Amino acid sequence: MTAAEPVQLATLIVTGGSVAFALASSVWAYRLTAGARKARKLWRERLLAAEDRAERNTSLFAAHPGVVVVWDAPPPSDAEHWSAPKLYGSPAALASLLQFAELSQSAGGDGQIATDILDSISEFSARNASGETVSFRDRARALMADGQPFSLTLTGRSGRKIQADGRPAGRQLVIWLTDTALRHSDGASDEDISHDDPIGFMDMMGRNPVPAWRMDHKGQLNWVNAAYVKAVEAADVADVIERQLLLEPTLGEQARDVLNSGDPRTGARGVVLAGQRRVMSVTSYPVQGGVTGFAVDVTDGEEAKAALNRFREAHDLTLNHMTEAVAIFDRAKKLVFYNRAFSQMFNVEEAFLNDRPAHGVLLDRLREKRRLPEQADYSAWRQAELSRYETAPSQDAEPDELWALPDGRTLRVARQRHPMGGLLVIFEDMTDQLSLQARYNTQLKVQRATLDKLHEAVAVFGSDGRLKLRNAAFETLWKLDPERLDGVHFDELVTACTPLYDNGEAWGQLKARITDPSPESRKAMTGEIRRADHSVLTWLTRPLPDGATLIAWDDITDSRRIESALRDRAEALEASERIKTEFVEHVSYQLRTPLTTIHGYADLLAGGFAGDLSDRQKEHMGAIQTASAQLGKLIDDILDIAAIDAGQLEMELGDVNLHALAEESMELIASRAEHSGIKLTLNAEEGTPLIRADGKRLKQVIYNLLTNAMDHVNPGGAVEVGAEVAGDDVSVWVADDGVGIAPDRQAKIFERFERGDGGGAGLGLALVNDIVRLHGGWVELESEPGEGTRVTCHLPRLTSSEAAPELDLPGSHSLSAE
Repeated sequence: MTAAEPVQLATLIVTGGSVAFALASSVWAYRLTAGARKARKLWRERLLAAEDRAERNTSLFAAHPGVVVVWDAPPPSDAEHWSAPKLYGSPAALASLLQFAELSQSAGGDGQIATDILDSISEFSARNASGETVSFRDRARALMADGQPFSLTLTGRSGRKIQADGRPAGRQLVIWLTDTALRHSDGASDEDISHDDPIGFMDMMGRNPVPAWRMDHKGQLNWVNAAYVKAVEAADVADVIERQLLLEPTLGEQARDVLNSGDPRTGARGVVLAGQRRVMSVTSYPVQGGVTGFAVDVTDGEEAKAALNRFREAHDLTLNHMTEAVAIFDRAKKLVFYNRAFSQMFNVEEAFLNDRPAHGVLLDRLREKRRLPEQADYSAWRQAELSRYETAPSQDAEPDELWALPDGRTLRVARQRHPMGGLLVIFEDMTDQLSLQARYNTQLKVQRATLDKLHEAVAVFGSDGRLKLRNAAFETLWKLDPERLDGVHFDELVTACTPLYDNGEAWGQLKARITDPSPESRKAMTGEIRRADHSVLTWLTRPLPDGATLIAWDDITDSRRIESALRDRAEALEASERIKTEFVEHVSYQLRTPLTTIHGYADLLAGGFAGDLSDRQKEHMGAIQTASAQLGKLIDDILDIAAIDAGQLEMELGDVNLHALAEESMELIASRAEHSGIKLTLNAEEGTPLIRADGKRLKQVIYNLLTNAMDHVNPGGAVEVGAEVAGDDVSVWVADDGVGIAPDRQAKIFERFERGDGGGAGLGLALVNDIVRLHGGWVELESEPGEGTRVTCHLPRLTSSEAAPELDLPGSHSLSAE
C-alpha cells in the first residue's frame, strides 16, 4: 500500500458517510412532510367536489322551467327593496319571466333584476290554492319575517299565469317562480309535438304571419315560410333557397354566433319591406341540425317608445316650468323625477335628489331641515305616508291636505297613484293665497258692515237683473221684507216698490242702466223723485267694473224742509237788515241837522256872542258842548258802520306816517287825559317807514282805542300808544294799566253794542275791528283783570282794495286770537 492509498480510503469513507447522512436526512424530511401533502390533497379533492356540486346545482336550477330567487339569510325588517336577493334560472325562463313582468333586460346585476321582477309582479292579481285573492307582497313579507311558506298563482295583464312558491330552506329563503308556458300538462317537449305531427307542425309554421326560416350548420338557408318569401319579395321558397336571399344582411352573422355559443340571440334590425323601412325584432336559436329564427315587426312599438320618450321629455319640460313643486316616486318608492320648483321650495341639494333617494329617506331629510309639519308622533306619520303605496290604485285622486310648515308657509299637498306605478305628489305654496283670501273675507265683511252703517239705501244688481248686495237702509227705506230679497229680480222688486213710487217710465230707465250692456246705458245717472208718502229722495246709479250696477237712494225730505225754512229766514233777515240800515241812515241824517245847530249855538254862546256868561253858565255850556260832540261822534260811527255793512265805505289809500298819526290822535284826547291825571306816552320811532293805508280811518281807529282805554283807566294811570313796521307787517297798539277785561267778556268785546263798564254805545271797538279788516288785517286782544288791556292792530304795509277781505254779516265778528 502506498502512502496515497490511506488518504484515498479516508476520502472514500468520508464521502460515503456524507451520502448516507444525506439519504437519511431526505428520508426523515419526506416522512415529516407527508402529512402536509396529504392534507393539501384532501382539500383539493374537497374543493373539486364542491365546484362539481355547485355546477350540478346550477345545472339543476337551469333545468327548472322557471326562476329561483334566494336569500342567504332572512333580511332585516327595515330593509329596503327586497334586500337584493340572488337569482337563478335558465336564460329562457328569465326572458319569459321578464316578459311576463313587462320588463326589459336590465343592465344591473341579478339583485337589481330580482328586485324589479318582484316589484312588478307584486301589482298583479294573486290567488292561493283555495281561489282566494291575496297579496303577493304581504305573503312574501310574511315569508321573510316569520318563514311562513306560500303557494300562489299570479295572473299578468295579458292573462298569462306563473306559479309562485315560497319556502324557507334552513337559514335561506327561496321563492320559485315557474312560468306555466314553459311546461306542458302532459310533459311532452316541442320536439315530441313536432315529431308526432310533422305535417301539421310545418303547415303551422308555413302559415305563420311573421317571417320564419331555418339554416343549416353552415349558415345556409334550407327552409323559409310564405311570410319570409313575401318579405324579401321573391317568387317562391325555391327562389329564396336558390338565391340565398337574407331578410337582413347580418342574419348570417347572428346564425354563426348562435351556433358557436349555443344560446339564442335577439336583436332589432332595420329592414326595408315593400319600399318602407321597418324595424324587425330578429330572434335566432339553435335547433337540431342548425339554426331557426323568426322576425317580428316592432316598428309600431319602437315608434310608440320614441313617441313615449318624446312625450316624457315634453312632460318633464312642462313640469319644470310649473310653479307647483312636483315629485314622482316609482313603485320601489324611489324618487325618479322632481322639478326645479321642488328643489327651490324645500331647499334640498340637487346632488342628493339626483341620487334617487327613497321616499322615507327624503322625508327624514326634509324633517332635519324643518320642511315638514311638526308631528307629535313622526314615526306613525311617516309610516302613514309610505303606506299610500300599498293601497290599491283608484280612479279618484286622494283628497288634498294642507301642511303648516314651521317657517310659516302653508302648502297644499295633492297625491295620486302614478299610471306607471308609484306615487305622484304635488306641492303648492298657498301662503299668499290664504293670506289674500283672509284679507278679502275681512275686507268683504268690513264693506258689508260699512254699507249697513250708511244712512243711504244701497243696492247692487248684476247684469242679469238679480239683486246681489244691499244694506239695511235699503230694506227700511222701501219697506221690504229681508227674507224675500235674496236673489230677487229687479222686476219683482219694482212690483214691491210701486205702492210708494208708481212711475213705470222711471223704473224702466233704472232697469236699462242695469241690464243694457251698451256704453250709452252704462253711464252714471242721478235724479230726484217724490214718493206717495210725500218723501223726497235723490238717487244715483254707478256702473261697477264687474258689470254690476250700484243704485243708491237718499231721503232728503228733512233737508228740503230745512232748506225751505232757511230760505224763508234768510229772506226775512235780509228784509230786516235792509229796514234797519234804512232806519239808521234816516235817523242819523235827521239827527245830524239839529245836532249841528245845537253845537253851533253852544259854541257862539260859549264864545260870548250873546254876552258874558257867569261861571255857572259856562259850566253848563261846556256840558252842552261835550254832549253834542259825543253825540256827533256816535252818529259818525253809526254812519260808518252802516256804510261798511252796505259795502259803500270807500277807503282813501295813501302814504301814512304812523308816528305823526299817533301824535295827532293823542292830541285829540290830551286835554281829557290831563284833566283826569292820566299819563299818555308814545312808543314809535320818528323814522318809521311810511305805509300805504287810509290815514283818516287809522286815525279813527287809534282815537277809538284811546277813548276806550281812558274809560277803563283810573286817575293817575297810564296809556301807551305804539307803532312798529317789521318788513311787510305793521303793528299799531294801545295799552293801559286799567281794570282789564274779564275772560268771559273778551270774546264779545268787539261785537256791536257791547257796552263795557265805562258806558258808551258799544260801537267804538266794533268799528275798530271793521276798519282793520277792511285794510286786510286783524285785531288782537290781551287783557288780564286788574293788570290792564292791550289791543294790537296787525296790518299789511301795503294795503290794496283787493287785499281787503269781504266782511261777514253784522254780529259775526270774531278775533283770530280767540
